[in-house]
Amino acid sequence: MEWTSRGIIVSALLLLALGSSIAKVEEEDPEYWRAQARQALKATLSRKTNTNVAKNVILFLGDGMSITTITASRILKGQLQNQSGEDSVMTMDTFPSVGLIKTYSVDFQIPDSAATATAYLCGVKTNLNTLGVNAAVRNGVCKSQKGNEVTSILKWAKDSGKSVGVVTTTRVQHATPATTYAHSASRKWYSDADLPASAKRDGCTDIAAQLINNTDIDVIIGGGRKYMTPRGTKDPEYPWDFLSRGKRQDGRNLIDEWQQKKIGKVAHYVWNRTDFDAVDPETTDYLMALFEPGDLRFEADRDPKMDPSIVETTEKAIRILQKNKNGFFLLVEGGRIDQAHHDGRGYMALHETVAFDYAIAKALELTKEEETLTVVTADHSQPFIFNGYPFRGQSILGKSPLWAMDFKPYTTLMYGSGPGHKKVNGSRPDLRDVDTKTKAYVQYSAVPTESSTHSGEDVAVLARGPMSHLFQGVQEQNYIAHAMAYASCVGEDQSHCEGAVMPTFTDGHNHANTGATLCSSLLCVLLVLTVFM
Repeated sequence: MEWTSRGIIVSALLLLALGSSIAKVEEEDPEYWRAQARQALKATLSRKTNTNVAKNVILFLGDGMSITTITASRILKGQLQNQSGEDSVMTMDTFPSVGLIKTYSVDFQIPDSAATATAYLCGVKTNLNTLGVNAAVRNGVCKSQKGNEVTSILKWAKDSGKSVGVVTTTRVQHATPATTYAHSASRKWYSDADLPASAKRDGCTDIAAQLINNTDIDVIIGGGRKYMTPRGTKDPEYPWDFLSRGKRQDGRNLIDEWQQKKIGKVAHYVWNRTDFDAVDPETTDYLMALFEPGDLRFEADRDPKMDPSIVETTEKAIRILQKNKNGFFLLVEGGRIDQAHHDGRGYMALHETVAFDYAIAKALELTKEEETLTVVTADHSQPFIFNGYPFRGQSILGKSPLWAMDFKPYTTLMYGSGPGHKKVNGSRPDLRDVDTKTKAYVQYSAVPTESSTHSGEDVAVLARGPMSHLFQGVQEQNYIAHAMAYASCVGEDQSHCEGAVMPTFTDGHNHANTGATLCSSLLCVLLVLTVFM
């Protein structure tokens, strides 16, 4: 123990000495930091509260995007641009309003993606593994579902005359996207083949069937082809792969049914990049794009010749939806951030988050801040740890220069639980000759589990645009749905419409009708008529 302690002390002293030698020269001057703070303070003081009605709402949901994930991804984003990374700026970092969200579900301290989606989309907290229903519903018990359904802000927006869309990197029947349109006592009832006999007997409907029946969604982009077609149907991209074939036992082809419902409209179903690129947003009313039988590929594994990026799918969705003079609601989910974390693959999780942030940047480029509320948040956290004493500029996927008490190095990123727990001859592996920066590397975890669990700490919410100041402080997760609805005058609370401020634009165009299309009250209509007169 004496030698171990002495070794650690020596390592720490060397670490401090080396660390002090790599600081940027300008950072040694106190005025550098004072000037930086003055500039930030000036920008903060110059902000003006935007109380306009939000014509458009875009919700960016990073599944499993813990605050640690955001920090590590910020560093990676900078390092991918040959910068040190720590002082890099994510697009989401520029959002002026920031708060914390409490994510627990009604029955568990640490939630899943279905219960959390019901909170931030439907405005109601519920039980683990259930979606689009209140907490009176029991997990997997179909007969407890009837009469306990709750609707989402996507439906509220559609009912208000807006266009609506869902973009995800998972299957479109997965928990987050499904909650925009479905009601299910089990998040796992993707197709009718997943329904137990009791659920079929008691009249429950699978999530895929609800996708085409419940709400008239204008844009649907993600994966999940196999839940839409009859059992044994060969996949167009992987016809040899039995696991990619259709799953439905009822013989229905939901893709064909969706197309039949859209007769008379310009509606496109696509499953590959070529057909996706051929879709003209200006002439398209509806788009269903399903690029994989299940979830999409990780960004680091994506074949750009076959599948578009989340940036490209977000852009296509916005260009289609924004033609509606009443505005739109769009959910964009970076769903595979969470799945990479579950696999213990920090490399994949961070690259997914960087791609997600670029999609946010594209959305800001395509919309006007005066009329578009953009919200970024996560559904829950992950047991993702950023530790050690890495030098400035050191690879975020590398190892701490300060070794542990067993005289072995460790990565600065690791997990509290997950598949990365390993022992060699009774102790953890020696990483000295291991490349921890590859996409295949699985980070070490403290507890051996097949998949990482979620974690229960608060997640961030960031917002910009009309009424973005509502997204601050520490809030319950279900608050998000109500704040978005209030800002955009959809759902039950229309009081914001009564005192609505119409956006002021600098593009030279007349946008005076924006307020009228968003407001249902007589006062708003009179307000707009006054402007026209």
